Amino acid sequence: MHHHGYLWTGPKERFDNEALRRPPHPEPPPDGSRPELIQRYREVSAEFPSVDLPPLETAYWLIKPRSLVRSTWAEAKEAAAWLGERMTEYAPRFASEAGRDTTRLTLLVDSAAERLGEGGDVSHGFYLERPSYLSLAVVTCSPNRSMPELACPVG
Repeated sequence: MHHHGYLWTGPKERFDNEALRRPPHPEPPPDGSRPELIQRYREVSAEFPSVDLPPLETAYWLIKPRSLVRSTWAEAKEAAAWLGERMTEYAPRFASEAGRDTTRLTLLVDSAAERLGEGGDVSHGFYLERPSYLSLAVVTCSPNRSMPELACPVG
């Protein structure tokens, strides 16, 4: 078992494009469907695996390009420490003053270490100024507990 770290930051409007953050339906639209529905299905099918936007379900990071993996760790505590370092790095830009609370951030890191140690995934998001959004995720691999059918992107 090991863990992969992912980080995305960008405009909130782009993050809000949920169609590109969810996998396409397993079945294409039936014959005779509206052309715009068929076209949208084709776009999402082509773009979801490669778009850098955070997926709605954390485990789907595993199907994204391996270039999006920021780092890989064998130990859950190391992966959680990376989360803590990123949160500390971005905390001055958090839109919410409560989100900058160091005690709260420490609790998030401790909780992440525990969850990752049990084979789970961790995902956190923070609104930044301008308005922007920060998404941090650590995904457990080989296999992933919630989606064991997904292959590891590294190796």
